[in-house]
Amino acid sequence: AACKQLSQPYEIILVDDGSSDNSADMLTAAAEKPGSHVVAVLLNRNYGQHSAIMAGFNQVTGDLVITLDADLQNPPEEIPRLVSVAEEGYDVVGTVRANRQDSWFRKSASRVINMMIQRATGKSMGDYGCMLRAYRRHIVEAMLHCHERSTFIPILANTFARRTTEIDVRHAEREFGDSKYSLMKLINLMYDLITCLTTTPLRLLSVVGSIVALSGFVLALVLIALRLLLGPEWAAGGVFTLFAVLFTFIGAQFVGMGLLGEYIGRIYTDVRARPRYFVQKVVGGQHDHNTQE
Repeated sequence: AACKQLSQPYEIILVDDGSSDNSADMLTAAAEKPGSHVVAVLLNRNYGQHSAIMAGFNQVTGDLVITLDADLQNPPEEIPRLVSVAEEGYDVVGTVRANRQDSWFRKSASRVINMMIQRATGKSMGDYGCMLRAYRRHIVEAMLHCHERSTFIPILANTFARRTTEIDVRHAEREFGDSKYSLMKLINLMYDLITCLTTTPLRLLSVVGSIVALSGFVLALVLIALRLLLGPEWAAGGVFTLFAVLFTFIGAQFVGMGLLGEYIGRIYTDVRARPRYFVQKVVGGQHDHNTQE
């Protein structure tokens, strides 16, 4: 109904991200109806939200692409507004969830992630987590040429966009099911964002390591001087102080190894060059074939 309000021709790309219910059958039936605007993209298993959207991007033919989650927390009635704003010359139209209907935990986690993204990218956008967005075709094509396995679409789009803006949109409670972003998935998302956005943690590791090493050297000189001047009685022979210094170094080493492990794991994933997704079947339109990327 929302698309019928548009004066332009349109298509609806529906991606089934390896669902375990009858969603695939429903999408197939919708795509096979005569004169249907629907193209169904069926993935062979669950690849995650952003990979599923990239699979949908690979099937679009229009000049303007709008993404929308299937939970309908953002109503499709907002689509004409996004189209109208995009026609003002914007490459990307983002959205901010007004009166967000999520739990305190989800809101807090989203604020932390948004703040981290803004610090890393230098681009201030109010709500990177809302996937109701409009992208120009050239932005979509630029993203499809990026083959990293971990993709965060709003950030990737802003990398190529010249003009971006945001509008407020309505947000409703989820009517069916629960969010697939558990605590562990949010933690994994934060690690993905840190390692795919910037190499700053590696630089900070070098800076912190240098500071710790210099502090340890200065502290060692001070301990030696105090021992020579005051004797070993002043600090129980200095045993506990030396242990504290040792534990500081060990902690710093473990933090460094953890960050390096994240980067090495990302390199390992890219070197294997596995497909970001594998489309088991595409029904409708001009895309009746199997696709992998």
